[in-house]
Amino acid sequence: MIMNDKPLIHTSNKAELNRIKEKFIEIFFRLNGLFAAILILLIFFFLIREALNVFMLINPFEFISINLKSEAVYEWYPTSDPARYSIVPLLIGSFLTAVPATIISTFFGVVLGVYLSEIASTGVREFLKPIIEVFAGIPTVVVGFFMLVVAATLIQDTINPPSRLNAFLASLGLSIIVIPIIASLTDEALKSIPNDIRMAAYSLGASKWQTISKVIFPTALSGVSASVILGFGRAIGETMIVLMASGNAAIITVDIFSSVRTISATIAAEMGEVSVNSAHYFSLFFIGLILFAVTLLMNLLAELFLNKMKKRFHLY
Repeated sequence: MIMNDKPLIHTSNKAELNRIKEKFIEIFFRLNGLFAAILILLIFFFLIREALNVFMLINPFEFISINLKSEAVYEWYPTSDPARYSIVPLLIGSFLTAVPATIISTFFGVVLGVYLSEIASTGVREFLKPIIEVFAGIPTVVVGFFMLVVAATLIQDTINPPSRLNAFLASLGLSIIVIPIIASLTDEALKSIPNDIRMAAYSLGASKWQTISKVIFPTALSGVSASVILGFGRAIGETMIVLMASGNAAIITVDIFSSVRTISATIAAEMGEVSVNSAHYFSLFFIGLILFAVTLLMNLLAELFLNKMKKRFHLY
């Protein structure tokens, strides 16, 4: 009896072709990942190189304060005579916008994430999830323009702050883009909790609210904390919203209704007008390096919390 080997040969060739395709796809993604890593490293090294040049022109202590008439002055005013490069008001302004925004976003984002994960029906979840993603993708210049034109007038008519554009207004604008981030990551953190834990709580007589508040949420706290940290990193690095809504006054204040200036807004406002290779030019790279370091630290902390959660539930 003679057997036909053609189907076997065809199947073998098809399997070999699939293996070649998979190998090509794997190499393609590896090269893309390597290219992205190299690009980030090049940006980082360029930023460091330009930032460190500032110490050849400016005393490092001048980034804290400068003595004028035997008095310590904390001002960012690079075009004055003598130039003033204190980053203290910029740091205060950055935190005065990012911290309230993170607090507001944490409340609404975590509540929304818990609702989507544990309470909402499948239909409601499928309806709300795309809306949240749309909000996360709104251009920040649109949010900034809305805060400048609409929200600023509304807040001025309501509470009459001393400055029409202020840190509180910028915080509200930042919250619009941070809430979707925290809500989505909180939802994912809660969804990653094994369902057996929920069933165990219900079997012991716990209600749905008791299960959420006493079992599920504490168990997912590492993931929720990571979402808040990433939200803070997003808020402190935002440019357009704070540039348009914060008032851009580089002063030292703890009044949330005063105008402030952030690091990111300073770079955006001054980089286009500064002379290349001047002290002012290098100082902008230096404060950019500080901002980069802060956001990198936030991302590393978030990754640490997420890895802790993954190890706890073997989510690899």
